[in-house]
Amino acid sequence: MPYLRLLRPGQWIKNLFLFAGLVFGRELLHGPRVVEALLGFACFCLVSSGVYVLNDIRDREDDRRHPVKRQRPLAAGQVSVGVAAGYALALLVVGLGGAMALDRGFFLAAGVYVVLQFLYTHWLKHVVVLDVILIGTGFVLRAVAGAVLAHVAISPWLVLCTFTLCLFMGFSKRRCELNALTNDSPGRHRRTLTEYTPELLNHMTTLTAGIAVVSFMLYATDKRTLDVFGTNYLLYTLPLVVYAIFRFALLVEHGRVDGPTAVVLRDRPFQAAIVLWGGAALLIVYRGRELQGWLHAWAGSGES
Repeated sequence: MPYLRLLRPGQWIKNLFLFAGLVFGRELLHGPRVVEALLGFACFCLVSSGVYVLNDIRDREDDRRHPVKRQRPLAAGQVSVGVAAGYALALLVVGLGGAMALDRGFFLAAGVYVVLQFLYTHWLKHVVVLDVILIGTGFVLRAVAGAVLAHVAISPWLVLCTFTLCLFMGFSKRRCELNALTNDSPGRHRRTLTEYTPELLNHMTTLTAGIAVVSFMLYATDKRTLDVFGTNYLLYTLPLVVYAIFRFALLVEHGRVDGPTAVVLRDRPFQAAIVLWGGAALLIVYRGRELQGWLHAWAGSGES
């Protein structure tokens, strides 16, 4: 069981960003592309788990002083450093090897992700603001890797929407960390928390949430989106997007969750908003023209 927890399988949900290009590139109904995307997801899960293990090796002493992270296998002494290092190496070799077998471009994106995460773990996680930018970049690389594997064009909107949304989630994560350490010295657990304050993080989450919403609005009304989907009805899912973001912010502000993953996996209202938005988005992306024609015909018959 400690070896399974060392993989942090709950964090694999982050790799769902790999499917964004497949879905919005209208390749979801293409069987071989779906199979490749699923294999790519598996490879990225192995790679990201390898990175998590290396991070836990590096931070094991700090984790022992943390009220929650001290339960991690390495910090709790349930797994030795030598075994964990071999485990991480095996995960990275298998994951990157599988990525190379699937597609060279996908392998390149996965490789860049590993390099950036190595830099983050050893240096950049201690640089204020840049630490969260690196987190957002990691999600962008997931989305780009998925688009490469699906053989669809890498849309600038895919990059912009992913990056801004994940900046919001990254600053929210820092807010959660401050909430969890109110009775302790935050700097003992993460150096950057001595410079992040609740007020500063509130400003940052508000700003990035606003940019994320505006980015989605611009994407939904863009001419290329209209040409591809045959309708701009994606804009009408905006209330669900706004609700999900505001619900996320509310839970973080009141300290009801310990991070973004907890919101996604545990909060029923947030999950309901995501499911409703996902269903509506799929209908619009794949049946947008038919939907628009049906609604126009229905409106016309009502007027007559």
